[in-house]
Amino acid sequence: MDPSSMPISSSFSFIPLLLLLLLLLLLSSLLSIAGSSTLGVDHISRLLQIHDRERAPPSIQVAAAYGVLRRLMPSHSCSFLFEIVSKEECGGESCFMISNHASSGRGGAAEIRIAGVSGVEISVGLHWYLKHWCGAHISWDKTGGIQLSSVPRPGFLPRVEAAGVLVRRPVPWNYYQNAVTSSYTFAWWDWNRWEKEIDWMALQGVNLPLAFTGQEAIWKKVFQLFNISSSDLNDFFGGPAFLAWSRMGNLHGWGGPLPESWFDQQLFLQKKILNRMYELGMTPVLPAFSGNIPAALRNRFPSAKITRLGNWFTVGNDPRWCCTYLLDATDPLFVEIGKTFIRQQIKEYGRSGHIYNCDTFDENTPPLDDPEYISSLGAAIYKAMQSGDDEAVWLMQGWLFSYDPFWKPPQMKALLHSVPIGKLIVLDLFAEVKPIWITSEQFYGVPYIWCMLHNFAGNIEMYGVLDAIASGPVEARKSENSTMVGLGMSMEGIEQNPVVYDLMAEMAFQHEKLDVKMWIGLYPKRRYGKVHSLILESWNILYHTVYNCTDGAYDKNRDVIVAFPDIDPSLIPLVEMPSSEKLGLLKHKVSRRSPLKDLRDSYQKPHIWYSTTDVIHALKLFLASGDELSASSTYRYDLVDLTRQALAKYANQVFLKIIEAYQLKNVLEVTFYSQLFLNLVKDMDTLLACHDGFLLGPWLESSKQLAQNLEQEKQYEWNARTQITMWFDNTEEEASLLRDYGNKYWSGLLSDYYCPRAAIYFKYLIESLEKGHRFPLKNWRRDWIKLTNDWQKSRSIFTSISEGDALKTSRWLYTKYLQNRSSYDHLIKPSKQSIGCGDPRDESDDLNKDSLR
Repeated sequence: MDPSSMPISSSFSFIPLLLLLLLLLLLSSLLSIAGSSTLGVDHISRLLQIHDRERAPPSIQVAAAYGVLRRLMPSHSCSFLFEIVSKEECGGESCFMISNHASSGRGGAAEIRIAGVSGVEISVGLHWYLKHWCGAHISWDKTGGIQLSSVPRPGFLPRVEAAGVLVRRPVPWNYYQNAVTSSYTFAWWDWNRWEKEIDWMALQGVNLPLAFTGQEAIWKKVFQLFNISSSDLNDFFGGPAFLAWSRMGNLHGWGGPLPESWFDQQLFLQKKILNRMYELGMTPVLPAFSGNIPAALRNRFPSAKITRLGNWFTVGNDPRWCCTYLLDATDPLFVEIGKTFIRQQIKEYGRSGHIYNCDTFDENTPPLDDPEYISSLGAAIYKAMQSGDDEAVWLMQGWLFSYDPFWKPPQMKALLHSVPIGKLIVLDLFAEVKPIWITSEQFYGVPYIWCMLHNFAGNIEMYGVLDAIASGPVEARKSENSTMVGLGMSMEGIEQNPVVYDLMAEMAFQHEKLDVKMWIGLYPKRRYGKVHSLILESWNILYHTVYNCTDGAYDKNRDVIVAFPDIDPSLIPLVEMPSSEKLGLLKHKVSRRSPLKDLRDSYQKPHIWYSTTDVIHALKLFLASGDELSASSTYRYDLVDLTRQALAKYANQVFLKIIEAYQLKNVLEVTFYSQLFLNLVKDMDTLLACHDGFLLGPWLESSKQLAQNLEQEKQYEWNARTQITMWFDNTEEEASLLRDYGNKYWSGLLSDYYCPRAAIYFKYLIESLEKGHRFPLKNWRRDWIKLTNDWQKSRSIFTSISEGDALKTSRWLYTKYLQNRSSYDHLIKPSKQSIGCGDPRDESDDLNKDSLR
């Protein structure tokens, strides 16, 4: 019978039955998710047992932890007793214990005993003690380094409570790095720098770091087994500064080819990195095959299912760099290559941590959205790993689920469930801003790691979401049917915003949410070794402003100085973008390695989420504390960074004054404000030169130090210069879409590149007004592109040693630009001289008289 013809009473009799069926289906689904969640976590427990068995012997881990101590504070190398304990002594979990040693500590005997289940746990226990009992602070050298002046001398270390201290990890894994950190930050590192970083990892409790160095040497050997010659690989691997994107299949050949010495050098370095990580009890994450292949493989295997990917931001779809080849995961050759790669790594390194990273779909959308097809791809990718290592676990970045609208629930489930539960771990890569665990029902039962992405492209910008960091991981772990098995730091570039990483690292050992206001109140004393009432007030302001970004916006530094707009000035809006439009931009498909929009078509106003007036007041308080704190390198770094932040936002306002004057056809004001902007850029260069953490020189010099001859030196330096300015080829009048993405506030870069670039733009602004014609956009682009290409090929040398007094320079610039910026008395008429990037201090007296509204 047709249901539509049934009596109403009969129809209603089916409704309870239908509701019951729906309820049962829902319950079944929930039980399935809960069951898979349990299975996933149980499997991670079994994986941890495997890792515990394969760790270095206790004596080696203890020796490695002592090595960390000796490099950190050699004067106290005998003040601590380190021991390895079993997980059973920690209640079945990873932990560290701090207790008083029986000895009094006099005469060189140990004062404090630190025990842990691994060398990492011992090291983080040491840091925990130094931080919470001695008021010490540990950050990267570039961000001020360590503050140990507050640590008493040997024999006088503070005692802990008599019962001792036990700190357990709430979740087993503490992950570190991003697939692109290897290029934005690590590209030119030698062993000395890597040793410092591994020490830093251990002291922060990192036990699951990526280990991507040197993989090109492994790939070269693997591809040779498939009849691919070394010459075939010349246009496959990118240059040293672009290997991250070459590995992900975004580009090929750009910046290459890699010299033979590079393969040997990096493989040797990787072995040292892995050995130290294993000695400390870490589990290094090795790469796996994603399907990215050299073009020559098509000829060797003509019947293989190989597709060509779309253009990734090259000018004119240039096949020399774009549109890489991808081997379909369902092709039998995929498993063969993947298996060979895993086995070659194990053979070369002698061991494996059994966790492998593979991001086949990272900004590369699958050709079909059929869930069965997606599932077959995922299964094949995992099979390639498992064929090379029976215990293999796939670690996957979850960025694709944030980035690409292709991944709707059916496609997402198909991929996540294509691998046995517990054999796949997802990185919730941007969880501090856009957590996927909430909207995906805990990744549909698959274990995941809560990650803080925080930084894009290694940009220098004071930014953070401290409240989300202090609460997000705890909320995720305590949520119903939680599948969270770790937390991590997945920034694209390091050596910035040390306060953010200090808090995030601590959350790996916090079982409850932290009170950030209370935590930030203790931070300055640890950071600088002493405290001042005004510095406490300043940090409270910073916590509520630059470190309290709650608008959910994608933070990417587009300050005008470092990301100059390529647009007709008559099209630049002078009013604030409506909130609805901002939200609309956030919903667009956004690459974390490309601008939000094509800057040729629009002006992307810099992201601002706080009161600049409040931050300038915080700077005033910072300066007032300077006489007592300026001996501290950590204070000087923060002072330079805060002054830079305030001046950068001021420069954005100056730029808009230039554009306003241009649109009003006021050539005198355009000339005046243009010179003010250029002077400000040069002054900021002088400021940045006052601290080692803001210099261009170390980036360039470290690239050249890896070279074996003059030709390599030129290639490596070109790579280094290109990454921070403009990628890819360009025509004479068309700039690359990937320009200023890796921008940096570095002394040398401002005076030698950013200032001359702005001067070209301003010159054409003035000429167009004086001659009464439209802004010559093509002429501007031609000169800008030529400046960029010439600068990239330049061999000019920049200092690697800071110079100047940070406190005096900051005070000078505060007075010159910020102190009276709320008042504007009159314009000083500019001279008839052309504008340029001369010494700005020549005009400082005049500029002190004037400021912007």
